[in-house]
Amino acid sequence: MKNRSEVFTHFCTFVAEAKTQFGVSVKTLPTMQRNILQKPFGPFMLQQGIRHESSCVDTPAQNGVDERKNRHLLEVARALLFQMTVPKPFWADAIATACFLINRMPSSVLHGEIPMSVLVPGQRLFPIEPKIFGCSCFVRDTRPHLSKLDPKSLKCVFLGYSRLQKGYRCFSPVLNRYIVSRDVTFMEEVPFYPVSTCLDHENQDDLLIYPIPTPSSTVDFPVPSDSAQSSKPSSETERPPVIHSPHLTTDIPNSDVRMSESPSTSDSDTARDSLPPDLDVPIALRKGKRSCTYPVDSYVSYAKLSTASRSLVASLDSIPTPKTVGDALAHPGWRNAMIEEMNALEHSNTWTLVELPANKKAIGCKWVFTEKVNPDGSVARLKARLVAKGYAQTYGVDYSETFSPVAKVPSIRLFISLAATYNWVLHQLDVKNAFLHGDLHEEVYMEQPPGFVAQGESGRVCKLRKSLYGLKQSPRAWFGRFNAVVTEFGLRRSAYDHSVFFASSSSGCILLVVYVDDIVITGSDETGIMKLKDFLASQFQTKDLGPLKYFLGIEVSRNRKGICLSQRKYCLDILNDSGMIETKPCEAPMIPNMKLNVKDGDLLEDPEKYRRIVGKLNYLTITRPDIAFPVGVVSQFMSSPRTPHWEAVRHILKYLKGAPGLGILYQNHNHHVIEGFTDADYDGDPTNRQSTTGYCVFVGGNLVSWKSKKQNVVSRSSAESEYRAMAQTTCELIWLRNLLGELGFAQSKPMNLYCDNEAAIHIANNPVFHERTKHIEVDCHFTREKLEDGTISTPFVRTGSQLADVFTKALPGSRVSSICNKLGMINIYAPA
Repeated sequence: MKNRSEVFTHFCTFVAEAKTQFGVSVKTLPTMQRNILQKPFGPFMLQQGIRHESSCVDTPAQNGVDERKNRHLLEVARALLFQMTVPKPFWADAIATACFLINRMPSSVLHGEIPMSVLVPGQRLFPIEPKIFGCSCFVRDTRPHLSKLDPKSLKCVFLGYSRLQKGYRCFSPVLNRYIVSRDVTFMEEVPFYPVSTCLDHENQDDLLIYPIPTPSSTVDFPVPSDSAQSSKPSSETERPPVIHSPHLTTDIPNSDVRMSESPSTSDSDTARDSLPPDLDVPIALRKGKRSCTYPVDSYVSYAKLSTASRSLVASLDSIPTPKTVGDALAHPGWRNAMIEEMNALEHSNTWTLVELPANKKAIGCKWVFTEKVNPDGSVARLKARLVAKGYAQTYGVDYSETFSPVAKVPSIRLFISLAATYNWVLHQLDVKNAFLHGDLHEEVYMEQPPGFVAQGESGRVCKLRKSLYGLKQSPRAWFGRFNAVVTEFGLRRSAYDHSVFFASSSSGCILLVVYVDDIVITGSDETGIMKLKDFLASQFQTKDLGPLKYFLGIEVSRNRKGICLSQRKYCLDILNDSGMIETKPCEAPMIPNMKLNVKDGDLLEDPEKYRRIVGKLNYLTITRPDIAFPVGVVSQFMSSPRTPHWEAVRHILKYLKGAPGLGILYQNHNHHVIEGFTDADYDGDPTNRQSTTGYCVFVGGNLVSWKSKKQNVVSRSSAESEYRAMAQTTCELIWLRNLLGELGFAQSKPMNLYCDNEAAIHIANNPVFHERTKHIEVDCHFTREKLEDGTISTPFVRTGSQLADVFTKALPGSRVSSICNKLGMINIYAPA
C-alpha cells in the first residue's frame, strides 16, 4: 500500500480472492483494538458476516498469533537485508521475499509439512529457481531504441519474485523502477550494494543511501500507456505499443519514464527530495510525506445504504480499473477479459490480417475496461472492450454517413422519474459485442490490438469486415439493426427522442431507452417486458442484469423513499486522477464574483491534464447540477488554459471532496406536472459581454433537465437576456410535454415557467412593447406565442426563490446548499 486509505480496498480484494481461489470465506478478523477499523469496514463486515475480534487495551499478548507471525517475518527480513547489505528503503521487498520463503519451508505448526503444499497440493513450490536476495544481476534490455553497439543488459539488484508472473523482480537504479523478467543472469556471490554505501551504525537516520547513477541522457523505457504515446513529438506516426515479448515486462507500468539528470547525493533528505514523486521507488523514500489531514473517509459513509447497495459499492471499489494495457495484463481477471474479447472478435470474423496497401492509412486502437455487476451488486464479470480510434478516419475515404441517435440524458432521467412516481421496476440489459452486428461497406484498416500482436505478423494490419467500437460508422450500423428488431416486436420509436421506444396496450405500457448497447426497460406491463427481454435475447447476445443498479457510471440506489442517482465512484476517481483526494474541501464550487479572462495568468505546462479533468467534470454534471455553471465556465478555456483557470478547476475539485456522493433523489409526488425555472446573468462574460442562460425543469416534482450555457448574441439589457432565457426554457418544456404525451401522460394545464424579471414577463405577455423588442430575433417571441395559446404561464418568483440562480452565477456556499436541497439533491453517503 502507498497510503493507509487503501486498507479497505485491499481487504475487499483479499476476501474475494480467498473465496474464489481457495473456496473459503473469511470468518474472523482479529485486531489489536476495537477502533482500528473504521468506516466503511463495519457495514462491509456485517454484510459479509465477518466477526471482528479485538484484544484488550495494552494487552498485545491476547493477539499472540499475529505477534509471532510479525516477529517471524521481521527476523527473516532482517537476515535478508543484513546478509547482502541491502538498504532499508527496500524493506517491503524483504518482507515479501521473507513471506515467499517461509511459505515454502517446513512448519512446526503443520507438523513438519510445507504451507504451500498444504494450501495448493500438487503445485511446484518454486516455479523458478530461487536466488540470493540482494545479489547483483543482469537483466536483458529489450528497449526498442537500442543500437547494435549498446549494452544488451541492465545491471540490477535482485529483490524477490513476482506474485503474478513467473519471473524475477529486479530493481534498476538507472531506470529507477522495478523490472520483472525471466531472462536474468545472476552473480549470487556479489552484493549489489557494498558495505561502504551503507551508513555507519552510529548514524541514527532510518534511511540507508544507495547510489543512484546519473544518466548521461534521457532514458526511454517502453511503457504501454496513453501518456507514453502522448509524450512523443507530434510529427511521429502514432502506433500502439507492442507487448508480446515474454522476457521483459514492467511490474507497475503506470508512467512514462523520462528521468532528467540529477546529481547523486550523500544526504538522505536530499536523496528523497531529488526523486520524482511519480516514479516507482521504494515506499520508504516516500515516508517524508505528511499524513492526510482531510481523509476522504470523513466525507463518505456507507451506513445509510441497504445491504445490496453496500455490496455494489464494495464490489465497485474492490477491483481497480487498469489505466494501461500493462496493468490489465498483470491482473488475471482483466487478462482473461481481454482474451475473451479477442476470442469473440475472432469468432465473428471481425478482421483479416493483410499487408497495408501503399495508398492506405491504418488507424490505431485501444482497450477500454469496465465492470459489469449482478443484480445483487456483486461483480458479474470484467469487461475489456477493444475500441478503434475513429477520430483518425478520413471522410470520403473510410467512412461516409455517421449519424446515429444517442439517448438524451433527460430522457433517461424522465424514465427514472416515472418509475419512482408509479413504482415501476427498472430493468437493465447489456448487449454483448453490439457493434459486431453491423457490416462494414467501406475499406478500413486498423493496427493490431496492443498486447495481442500475432506471432510473426508484427508488420501486418487488420482489414475490418465488421463494425467495431470507436469507428465513425459503427453506431449507425448497430442502431439500424436494433431499430428493426424492436419495431418487429411491436414497439414504436419516439418522434422526439429516436433512442426511446414505447408500446401501449390494455395490459399497460412498455418504455425502452437505449444508450449505444446499454438498455433500460420500465413500464407497468411486466408480462410484456418479460416477452420483450426474451425476444431481444433471441436476436442478440444479451445479458439480463436485473434491476437497474449501475448505468453509464451512474450508481442507482432504491428504497421506499425513492430512487437516488449519484456518481460517487466516478467523482472519487476524478479526485484521485487529479491528485486532490487529500485536499481540504470548500463550501462552494466557485468563488463568488470571480471573473476568468482568456489572457490572465501564464499558460499551463500540461494543458492535456486540464482538458482531461474538465472533460470528466462535464460528464459528472449528469447527476451534479450544482457544478454545471463553474464547469461551463472552465470549459471555455480548453484551447489555451492558464493558471487562473486551473485554480478554478482545483476549487471545483475541493468542493466535490466535501460531498463526493451527492446525487439526485426521485420520489413519488403523485403527479407528473411539468414546471420550469429560468434565469439569466446579464453581461456575465468579461471577454465578449455575453449573458448566461440557466434553467431547470421538474416533472412530477423531480428534477429531469437543466442547462447552463452562454447565449449566442450580446443582449442590450437584463430584460432582453432574461427573455432569451425564457425562450430556450420554453423549448425544453414543450419537448418534455410532447415526449410525455407520446408515452401516454398528456397534460392539459399550462406549464408554469417561473422567472424573477418582471420586465421580461411583461415583454412576453404584452405585444405592444415593439420599440423595446424590435431588435430581438423573431424566434425569441416564440415564448409570447406559447403564452397566447395557453401552453405555458409565466408567474413571477422572487430572486431568493429562483432555483435557476445556481446555473447562471457563482454563489456562496450557504446559497448553493439551499438550492441543492430544493432541487432534490441528497447525499446518501454523508457521515452520520
